[in-house]
Amino acid sequence: MLDLTIIKAITLDLDDTLWPVWPAIERAEAALDEWLGRHAPMTAAMFANPTARHDIREQIVRTRPELKHNLSAIRREAIRLALYRSKENPLLAEDAFEVFFAARHEVTLYDDALLALGFLSARYPVVALTNGNADIQRIGLGKYFRAAISAQQFGVGKPDPRIFHAAAGAVDVPAHNVLHVGDDATLDVLGALNVGMQTAWVNRSDHLWAHDASPHETVTNLTELCDLLKAGEAHI
Repeated sequence: MLDLTIIKAITLDLDDTLWPVWPAIERAEAALDEWLGRHAPMTAAMFANPTARHDIREQIVRTRPELKHNLSAIRREAIRLALYRSKENPLLAEDAFEVFFAARHEVTLYDDALLALGFLSARYPVVALTNGNADIQRIGLGKYFRAAISAQQFGVGKPDPRIFHAAAGAVDVPAHNVLHVGDDATLDVLGALNVGMQTAWVNRSDHLWAHDASPHETVTNLTELCDLLKAGEAHI
């Protein structure tokens, strides 16, 4: 059970917590493929082969370990390498990546997301905490967040304790006074529990919990979480 009396801030995952990520990624991939088809057809043909696309990405990850948590840089360098291998202009990588990145931010929020963000941000400082490369300003959600911490900017990702402490520190709140909200059992819940945060697991797809340690609350959507917090307010 949540102890509402000690919550002074909320850290909030983005992908698959506020919106489904894979539809956005698939649209971005399609936009990139269409752009490459017009500007770099040999590279487009290479990327049309899933094995070749995977091999290029794996080469970047293997040869550029410093980019491990920087999804944007990995994507950009994979495009650049594909252009080079296809004997097309590697300088096109920047424009090609921007096509992908713009489409990646055309997310469709879950129906409960906006009202929940309004409710939470009116009561607590909210920090975006993501291993992905979504930009809350670019999506248009910046007004709901006091700060944003991403793995690609910070250099490590969830469940590393350092990124959770960084998110708490961004609003000058000790970790034990933070409620972390996210969909991933390992990255979000176990990672946050490990630093002493309270946790709310957003389980939209009825997954089974498979770990010894448990979240303080499990909800199927963010509306349920807001209702729990609202009900608790009456007893504080």
